[in-house]
Amino acid sequence: MPVPETHVIVGASLAGAKAAQTLREEGFTGRVVLVGEEPLRPYERPPLTKGFLSGKDPLEKAYVHEESWYADNDVELRLGVRATGLDRAAREVRLADGERVGYTKLLLATGASVRRPDVPGADLDHVHYVRTVPDSERLRAALESGDRRVAVVGAGWIGLEAAAAARGYGNEVRVIARGTPLRRSLGTELGEVFAALHRRHGVAFVPGGVAKITDPSVFTTEGAEVPADVVIVGIGAAPNTVLAEEAGLEVDDGIVVDASLRTSDPDVYAAGDVARADNPLLGRRIRVEHWANALNGGPAAARSMLGQPVVYDRVPYFYTDQYELGMEASGAWAGGYDQIVYRGSDPAAYVSGDTDDLEFIAFWLSGGRVVGGMNVNIWDVAGDVQALIRSGEPVDTARLADPGVPLADLL
Repeated sequence: MPVPETHVIVGASLAGAKAAQTLREEGFTGRVVLVGEEPLRPYERPPLTKGFLSGKDPLEKAYVHEESWYADNDVELRLGVRATGLDRAAREVRLADGERVGYTKLLLATGASVRRPDVPGADLDHVHYVRTVPDSERLRAALESGDRRVAVVGAGWIGLEAAAAARGYGNEVRVIARGTPLRRSLGTELGEVFAALHRRHGVAFVPGGVAKITDPSVFTTEGAEVPADVVIVGIGAAPNTVLAEEAGLEVDDGIVVDASLRTSDPDVYAAGDVARADNPLLGRRIRVEHWANALNGGPAAARSMLGQPVVYDRVPYFYTDQYELGMEASGAWAGGYDQIVYRGSDPAAYVSGDTDDLEFIAFWLSGGRVVGGMNVNIWDVAGDVQALIRSGEPVDTARLADPGVPLADLL
């Protein structure tokens, strides 16, 4: 009796769950095995520092599928077990419980892990890192009383979203950061908007990095002491590439994949936070640690596993909600722009305190071409912004800045 085709997905994440869904939707009738180290069924991670952490949304909203979906769609869900090895010659994945699962095609959606500072006190009980549901539940319990002194180490997306949630409960919040918040993502000009936003909500910024954590203080590299009952560390994440490295796959700040999300082994694919993919639109290899990449990358990898022609060339996209500011950003412009054009309210006036208006679109340009865009409290324009980026054509900056000119007319 012939052995059925088996597609194995390591990583019961958003990318992994959407890949499993796509395999079934595209008519794959073989075995689908979804392996997850965490005991919970696949969930989305943005709520862990957004709606769930702030108390606005129940955890149930974070799950990718209803609990019954996996059985209903004949997806074998192996939770609470870690993949410990990959035997490419035998086409087997080894699990921590001793089982070996054979595969026809394999998708690695192993995600990323939080970076921890190499300083004394980084593992004290009142120090929090947010990557999993239990992490977020534990931090939410620490913040809910609203009478805590909170120190946030790092002023990236995770740090600032956690700071906003902490202030929402009424806690005193200080953010320890080297330079302007979000400067690596947005550059100094737009990073200052977020700094001003947080200051308006009572957050103080302390310059420097973290040198030592004690109970109850954080000591900075600049010699300051920041009292803290709760410490939240958000200094980035590292791709989980050990499985791929030990199996001899090409790894370079992530698992290296081509535009079809195929690794250096033609039967092994990678998607989500862990994948560093060739993006033909951008003309370079890129790894994206954002929700939309997992949401879209998992299905793209599944179609590629099924032999369909796939070119994964999506415009990188991310979003955030902090206080009264909601925004969407598209593109990959960090370090690669020579001009910023604004449409709508003046961000500099907001930073200086001359206005409370926060409705604008910022466009990053390189050589007259739009390479990135961020719409702040203006909605239903992300598609047009991405179309401008995809076009690769020079734009008239005067018309780009004019709110009276529809963005679609600039294409």
